Amino acid sequence: MFFLITAATFIMDQASKAVVQALMFQGESVAVVPPFLYFTLVMNPGAAFGLLAYRTSLFVTITVLLVAGVFWGYRKIPPGKRLLQCGLGLVVGGALGNMTDRLRFGRVVDFLDFRVWPVFNLADTAIVIGAFLLILVFMKDAGRKTKRESGF
Repeated sequence: MFFLITAATFIMDQASKAVVQALMFQGESVAVVPPFLYFTLVMNPGAAFGLLAYRTSLFVTITVLLVAGVFWGYRKIPPGKRLLQCGLGLVVGGALGNMTDRLRFGRVVDFLDFRVWPVFNLADTAIVIGAFLLILVFMKDAGRKTKRESGF
């Protein structure tokens, strides 16, 4: 499940970015569901909100270490931990999608624009959803551990 989600996330992210880049020029904004959703092509040289702009080698290094750590630790995940596998797959697929942009363009292709938040992409969405799922898994496991220790 982990590898399927990782691959699907990566492919959808890269495909969506390719389509947007083929149909739009940088800075162009197209109303999709006005006034809520626009596609605005932005080449982001930094991390979230443009932080640490042009630190490509730093972001690539962090991504390689993250992905290597997840692949190394993956073999220790019990088969029944589907939510954990899903969360990790989304985070890794998104991280690989953004790293691919950094390696190809030196920047990340962003295009989802809700006008109340900085422009982002599907990889960013996958990373956030994946991180949320991981937090749920860890909270749920911590709750079980606490109940076992307290005798309930």
